[in-house]
Amino acid sequence: MSNPVRASETPFAVAVEQGKDYWWCACGRSQNQPFCDGTHKGSTFSPVKYSATENKQVYFCGCKASGNQPLCDGTHKKPT
Repeated sequence: MSNPVRASETPFAVAVEQGKDYWWCACGRSQNQPFCDGTHKGSTFSPVKYSATENKQVYFCGCKASGNQPLCDGTHKKPT
């Protein structure tokens, strides 16, 4: 698997908690989107750590093509 699976056409809105770490799925195959469930094992993909610095809502990338991984940068709006 060389390209990630497009898990969603839109970002995942998540209320994060200050001081907590989140592991974003980079391969797109996790059944626990947008977070890693270990499905990437044996591939070239690795999850991306996001450390929350405050309590707020963030938007994790669902298309897996963001230039601002793990957060959405609007890439999903571009034609594929």
